[in-house]
Amino acid sequence: MTFTGFTSSDFATFTIDGLDARMEAIRDRIQPKFRAIGEQLVGDAAVLSGQEMYLHIAKHARRTVNPPQDSWLAIGPNKRGYKSLPHFQVGLFDDHVFIWLAFIYEVANKQNIAQSMLKQIDRIATTVPQDYAISLDHMKKDAVRFGDLDTEELEAKLCRFRDVKAAEWLVGRHIAANDPILANGTAFMSLARETMETLMPLYKIAAEA
Repeated sequence: MTFTGFTSSDFATFTIDGLDARMEAIRDRIQPKFRAIGEQLVGDAAVLSGQEMYLHIAKHARRTVNPPQDSWLAIGPNKRGYKSLPHFQVGLFDDHVFIWLAFIYEVANKQNIAQSMLKQIDRIATTVPQDYAISLDHMKKDAVRFGDLDTEELEAKLCRFRDVKAAEWLVGRHIAANDPILANGTAFMSLARETMETLMPLYKIAAEA
């Protein structure tokens, strides 16, 4: 399957009431698109990282009452799961698509990863484009524009990721739901590949930690 783009109904999925109804829409509307995106990106990720990479699609299996506010695919180096390792995510809320290099709270070796990032903070500051976003919680929409952070603020966020058990570190792009690029499958795939390539040096810093 070729990814042909996101539609308004994809974003409207996250306004559907009820866990069962929303999950049915996620499975029908969104997960086939995630598979199409992921099957194209996983090979690129393997080439860029120099290691085998695997596609995972969020199942939201732990939810019993509240419907998910977003959904995503993940690409990482472990066939059995992605949460304990640095990974790339593509997903959406009701108002935007995100493309992240993600270190979520379950990531193993968290302190060492953060310390390696702190030691190379100048490199990170010059690698990440100004219009990228930073988030400390993958469950929330909140994000800060990377270019709005000075070195001290960036250091503080990395220290929080290192020192606070529940803190996360996600860096990448937010694309508004009404951005025309999302409706163009070819253009979006190019953007996703470009984002992954831009962030691969940070992935490698973490992998080496």
